[in-house]
Amino acid sequence: MMIFKILRADEWADLQAHGRSYGAPVDLADGFVHFSTAAQVAETAARHFAGAEDLILCAVPAVPLGEDLKWELSRGGDRFPHLYRALRMTDVIWSAPLPLGQDGRHLFPELPA
Repeated sequence: MMIFKILRADEWADLQAHGRSYGAPVDLADGFVHFSTAAQVAETAARHFAGAEDLILCAVPAVPLGEDLKWELSRGGDRFPHLYRALRMTDVIWSAPLPLGQDGRHLFPELPA
């Protein structure tokens, strides 16, 4: 199973430069790196990144994260993947820009479940 992290351009640059990141300010405040599944990530973008440009979508396989990945209840009773360690550049198997469409919503590439 693939999970997804949306990063702002500066957060992506930081991850690339340092090889690891504890995420955005909300991740630091919550004590874990927030991820979404393929079914959840569009709503995550709409809710937390509405109108934001220069976003990068990162794909990470869930299984290799092992016990550091916890599935916890969040909005609407959904279970979301939360990583309780730094996200490492070596965890990311692909990344893609997440541009805004003409309707103001982010355009996602085809996502594997």
